[in-house]
Order: sequence, then C-alpha cells, then structure tokens
Amino acid sequence: MDEVVMDKGYHSNETLTQLGRMAIRSYVSEPDRKGKRHWQGKAEEQRAVYGNRRRIKGKRGKALMRQRGELLERPFAHCYDTGGMRRTHLRGHPKILKRLLIHVAGFNLGLAMRSLYGIGKPRALQDIVAALSDRLLSVFRTLWKCCADRWRSLLPFDARVRSALAA
Repeated sequence: MDEVVMDKGYHSNETLTQLGRMAIRSYVSEPDRKGKRHWQGKAEEQRAVYGNRRRIKGKRGKALMRQRGELLERPFAHCYDTGGMRRTHLRGHPKILKRLLIHVAGFNLGLAMRSLYGIGKPRALQDIVAALSDRLLSVFRTLWKCCADRWRSLLPFDARVRSALAA
C-alpha cells in the first residue's frame, strides 16, 4: 500500500506521523480549525501535516478526494438514507455492526450484479424471468391461434373427434 485517502475525521498529528513513518502517502481532508497551530517541539508532526496539506491541494489529491466521495460517501449516504440505516432497533455495538455489514454486503452484491450482468437490482432478476415467461407465452398463443385450424385438419382423427375439438 503506497497511498491512503481518508476523511477529515481521521486527521490527527499522530495518524499522519505514523503514516509518514510507514512511507505511506496520506491524503486526509483537513478539518476547519480556528487559529494558528503551535508547532514548537513538533517538527516531525509539522512535516507530516504540511506534506499532507500540500498533497491534498494538488491535482492528484483533488482527484483522489473526488473518487473517495464517489465510491465511498455516496453509497454510504444511499445506504443510510434510502436504505433505512439511520435508525436501528438493535442494542449493542456488535449487533449493529453485523446489521451494517449485511446491509452493505447486499448493496455491494447489487453493484457487482449490475456491472457483471447489466441487471438493475438483485430483485430485477425475478422481473426478467416473469417478463420472459410472459413473452414466450404470448408467442405460443399467437402460434396456436394462427396454426390451430391447419393442425386440426392434419390430425388422423375421425369426424367425431374433429367436431369435438372444433367446439
């Protein structure tokens, strides 16, 4: 791993310094702070923060931040708002995490199905099967209406059977 792109909630002197020690380039959004920072006795932290600030203001940093917003923020916002995960009736952090994991796994499955098969959502597969069976049934009905009289005349039945079929 060479680079890390993170939200501003992860911006801290300690985090940026550790990433710098591991030779990982950080692109961490900087939170809005009031006043000046005091760097006396914190040269390593200052280098890490200023390096991160320089990277996020460049072209590559801005592109990575946009990509993070597109690939992470938007899907999570969709899961929380549209998916109904803002509120939960569960108690306990582990249970809530399991619920979150299952919900996001289902969302990712839907994305994978859309990219692989071109189907909109996992339940859309049911709609496709129903639509396909309706189409096939309508084709068979049309064929039957067009060809039923001809097929009846070709059958080697006696007149009583033919008259019963015609009725």
